[in-house]
Amino acid sequence: MRLRIAHRTVYRYDPPAAGMIQLLRLTPRNHEGQYVIGWRIDVSGDARLNTHEDAFGNLTHVFSADGPFGEFVVNVDGEVETQDTEGIVRGTVERFPPSLFLRDTTLTQADARIRDFAQTIRAADGGDVLGELHTLLNRLHDGMRGESDPLQTEAATAAEVFARKRGIARDLTHIFIGAAHSLGIPARYVAGYVRPEGAVEQHAGHAWAEAFVPKLGWVGFDAANCVCPTEAYVRVAVGLDALGAIPVRGMRYGVGGETLAVAIKVDQ
Repeated sequence: MRLRIAHRTVYRYDPPAAGMIQLLRLTPRNHEGQYVIGWRIDVSGDARLNTHEDAFGNLTHVFSADGPFGEFVVNVDGEVETQDTEGIVRGTVERFPPSLFLRDTTLTQADARIRDFAQTIRAADGGDVLGELHTLLNRLHDGMRGESDPLQTEAATAAEVFARKRGIARDLTHIFIGAAHSLGIPARYVAGYVRPEGAVEQHAGHAWAEAFVPKLGWVGFDAANCVCPTEAYVRVAVGLDALGAIPVRGMRYGVGGETLAVAIKVDQ
């Protein structure tokens, strides 16, 4: 499947900002089942993008811009050829052994309720890792109410979201990771894009988890949609949690308020 991604982020400042510095994780890499045909990032104003790789091998761009400016725009436009690999991820840049992804963060730490939830799955599936992960995916999806992704909300912890039984894709991914960790299964956070049914404009990127399965390697699990990623998914960045794979992160200089508008369209 050939996917076309258009991702526009508009920052507005009142009063105008004196300057800004931003880190972008908005560029996918090639791996089995995903080939980047073309990808372009444009920013408004006089700013040069400096390309780097972060600790996990994600492609990043850093730029700074001097104001004053009342509006700043980041545009992403690209095409990616994808194939369905049944959720199995191969050919990616791997800087660390899977055991690193047993490390909890504040956002993914499982509390007693999540650990108990995970242990009931282990008791039912008898230690079959792949079976446990699919059961975790199904039960998490059935037991939680999905919400649409809002803008500029701070991430809640896995324990907080599990207690209220509802959350966005980011939140469900944190619970999945925490539950997998409590079972001794390496798991990590993935940020990217997904093509929804129909030409629907989205206001945030998508998120899902990858867990390490013996003899298979890394396998993707999307708790928000209760599927393993298909050819409708574009994988962009990985991290221990949402903060480590966040698409845009930075700061501005000056006083006043900031508003953010995001428009994402993924078409075939």
